[in-house]
Amino acid sequence: MADNDWKSRLGVVYSTNPDFKYTLEQDAQEQVQTPEPCKQKLIVRIDRRARAGKQVTLIDGFVGREEDLAALAKTLKTRCGVGGTAKDGQITIQGDLRDKLVTLLTSMGYNAKRGN
Repeated sequence: MADNDWKSRLGVVYSTNPDFKYTLEQDAQEQVQTPEPCKQKLIVRIDRRARAGKQVTLIDGFVGREEDLAALAKTLKTRCGVGGTAKDGQITIQGDLRDKLVTLLTSMGYNAKRGN
């Protein structure tokens, strides 16, 4: 019964094969594995655009699953004592904390360098 759920097949137009397994694109993306921290190349930079003049620190270049990105973001936010978010392979930390984040990331084993 679970294989015949119509909501999981919304993107499929028609299939005549009775053994066809309906899969979502999300299943294919979940198979991406997160490389080791030493193989990640992260760039820590500051940004002020579209934020009413307030500064945020952006960490770009993360490759891997969204769960691992969220876990890294939570660790960095906790250690810095500030807020932030993680989405689309990018971590946003409130404030100008470039130097502190570079030292934290290198101590955690990541290849991090300061951008601008």
